[in-house]
Amino acid sequence: MNTTDVLAEELLAAIGLVRRHLRRSAGRPSPLSALTSSQAELVRTVRRNPGISVAEAAAELGLVANTVSTLVGQLTERGLLRRAPDESDRRVARLTLTEPAREQVEAWRDRRTALVTQALDGLERDEREALRAALPVLGVLAERLHPSIEQSKERV
Repeated sequence: MNTTDVLAEELLAAIGLVRRHLRRSAGRPSPLSALTSSQAELVRTVRRNPGISVAEAAAELGLVANTVSTLVGQLTERGLLRRAPDESDRRVARLTLTEPAREQVEAWRDRRTALVTQALDGLERDEREALRAALPVLGVLAERLHPSIEQSKERV
């Protein structure tokens, strides 16, 4: 294995461990606990981008619009999402979380943030600075891993 392969394995292991420990510590908000990972991802995307369209959400998630439209229907039936026509183009649906879902998801986000803040506070200053310095590179890596529309069509 070359050094880049080793780095990839170590990065995946570290990110996976952080996510698992955080998920076990913070749990999931009750409206998300029974959702599939795709449904939960869509809920988080809408929380971060209220008023996002189905097409925009599909692009952000790397899925085709039909798949996201199906997820929207499922989440709307569960009372988690609200779908409203765009004011300027009635063919476009704008998505927002329902108020109860938003409150519970934000409380969950706050718990996660508090847990990570507490863990970061336990690090040495140079360790926190190393993490801060790595954030732009992680952002570039995330962009390079984001599936193109063509790849998304192949997966679904």
